[in-house]
Amino acid sequence: MRPGLTPATAALMLTLLLSLQPVTTDLMLTALPSLAADLKAPMAPVQLTLSATVLAFGLAQLFWGPVADRFGRRPVMLLGLVGYSLACVGAWTSMNIETLVLWRAAQGAAMAAAVVCARAMVRDLYEPHEGAGVMARALTGLGVVAILCPLLGGLLVSAFGWRAAIAGMGVCAVALTATIASQLPETIRQRNRHATRAAPLLHQSLAILRHPGFRAWTLLVACTYGGLYTTLASAGIVMIQVLQLSTTMAGLVLSLMGTSYIGGTLLCRRWLPRHGLVGTVGRAAWFSLAAGAMLAAVAVTDVRSVWLLMLSLCVFSVGHGMHQPCGQTGAVSAFPHAAGLASALAGFALALVAFGVGLWLGQALDGSVRPLATGVAAGASLSALVAWTLVRRHGEPLPPVLPGAARPVAG
Repeated sequence: MRPGLTPATAALMLTLLLSLQPVTTDLMLTALPSLAADLKAPMAPVQLTLSATVLAFGLAQLFWGPVADRFGRRPVMLLGLVGYSLACVGAWTSMNIETLVLWRAAQGAAMAAAVVCARAMVRDLYEPHEGAGVMARALTGLGVVAILCPLLGGLLVSAFGWRAAIAGMGVCAVALTATIASQLPETIRQRNRHATRAAPLLHQSLAILRHPGFRAWTLLVACTYGGLYTTLASAGIVMIQVLQLSTTMAGLVLSLMGTSYIGGTLLCRRWLPRHGLVGTVGRAAWFSLAAGAMLAAVAVTDVRSVWLLMLSLCVFSVGHGMHQPCGQTGAVSAFPHAAGLASALAGFALALVAFGVGLWLGQALDGSVRPLATGVAAGASLSALVAWTLVRRHGEPLPPVLPGAARPVAG
């Protein structure tokens, strides 16, 4: 670990950096109906304000990951945060849906620099089992942000309209830039001067993609994130337009998911020393399976009960709070010398899943709870399946894959 950067400080910095994701998405959860009315836009392009953000976020990680391995985490983070702040200004001034989608995509691309470096920092500083504990601690803080963002977003949109949510993102970005600039040292142990060269980059990318542990952990996180993104992209619409809740009340109800997510991260921190990464996600899979079964029943019957729906989503969030820290740590565990690239490739997979979910929801939202329940049920059930098969078989941390290795170490 770097001098002056204690586990508590590292967890705090991780929390702040990773919180840029829920700030970017969750502040907008209750703003989509207001946005659509103000810009006179149909729901499909309105959904693109989220989908384009996530797709740009995933694509940009493929750029920022190698750059961070080459030049270090700190300069890449700061560059991304400045770009994100500027994109917030552009989104806030947008007068039509097309311009807003472009600026939201710019937000996603800039956000990728901060988030991919944050994930890579964990591997810079810790071995896999230690890193999962620190990541879980950071994601507990992230859960607090996930609780506050829907509440704050609902209040801002109710009082000032959807542009206030964008302004809130900009304020958070400026504050985060100042904090990182003054408090966070460089964490990379050895810069890889070949990280951005085409041939070594391709070689290392293929080695990562061939690694069975990387594939298992990345697929786990992609499945659970697919369920989460279904909620991000549709729960606000369902709560307001289908279940007839006020904007403020919808934000309050959705914040319960954040509380459950915190519970999952706390349980993760308790189970990790006893059961390890693989054992923890195997136990978390029971929560995912239970949520999948409950939501499948909601989808079949189209029961329009706010509390039944939220109970199901909260159970899902407990499982997600364990799958996410373990999966993100496991995906980069074998690549200490290319943690930025491994993080970027995993993040790109998540973004592809989210973009596909967003496109599907743009067509599937039909004035019922079925699309929301179906999407989360699928993500939860697949998470359990992957945890009990691929992760159980390939998920144990293996010896690191060293630079220049002809092939990855496999079990």
